[in-house]
Amino acid sequence: MRILLTGAEGFTGRQFVRSAAAAGQETVALQADLTQSEAVQQEVLALEFDAVLHLAGISFVGHADERAFYDVNLFGTLNLLDALKNSGRSLRKVLLASSANVYGNCEHSPIPESQVPAPVNHYATSKLAMEHMARARSGPLPLVIARPFNYTGPGQAEQFIIPKLVDHFRRRLPAIAMGNLHVQREYNDVRFVCEAYLQLLGSEAASGTYNICTGRTYDFEQSLALLHDLTGHRIEVRVDPAFVRDNEVDRLCGDPARLREAIGPLPAYSFAETLAWMLAQPQ
Repeated sequence: MRILLTGAEGFTGRQFVRSAAAAGQETVALQADLTQSEAVQQEVLALEFDAVLHLAGISFVGHADERAFYDVNLFGTLNLLDALKNSGRSLRKVLLASSANVYGNCEHSPIPESQVPAPVNHYATSKLAMEHMARARSGPLPLVIARPFNYTGPGQAEQFIIPKLVDHFRRRLPAIAMGNLHVQREYNDVRFVCEAYLQLLGSEAASGTYNICTGRTYDFEQSLALLHDLTGHRIEVRVDPAFVRDNEVDRLCGDPARLREAIGPLPAYSFAETLAWMLAQPQ
């Protein structure tokens, strides 16, 4: 399988290239700016591939430019889909990375794919709009939409909570400024997510939507305790109102039943293993 990959230089993209190579699969990176439809069209026509993984996008919920969420996550995706459809290629799969943030705050947990989305921020809204428009515009493309729950690993930007915590513990800093301390998230391993993408691309799984999740969540105190156990260091936590987001999603926990039914069990990484992997990386 030769996989056209967008976002190859991003956090997930770099790990996916490694995971694909280890599995004997080839990746080819799309270089064009997705907001430039003509450039995307020309490059898609020039490259050879039989499956697509679309990772490129703005992923940080607190990104300052709200309009950019839609320019990139929505219209950039539509430019890609139009180019793929117009190329006339017969493709094995076209996998679009959406986000579990589309679910918003749910009363019931773990969350299945049948849960009605209720996004509470522009990032999540742009991803849900992307999903709806992708289904409307994809035509004959074998479209799979993935909704990954939170995940982490080495190389993730420190604007995200777990890399920020790991950096402070690695440097044994005395204190850290944080926002909302009461959220619960899955903190899955980026290797798990990339393996799920690979399996979905290569499988006979039907087109549709799949949660990329394990159903295991952690709160802030559990994250601190694991890092303390791994480093022996304690840190003072200070709440900074500047980091507290409006409309914060309190708990995101997914139901992985549909994913497991489609591709079977995936390698399991404990949160402690992921944190140890991150701590071991050079600064």
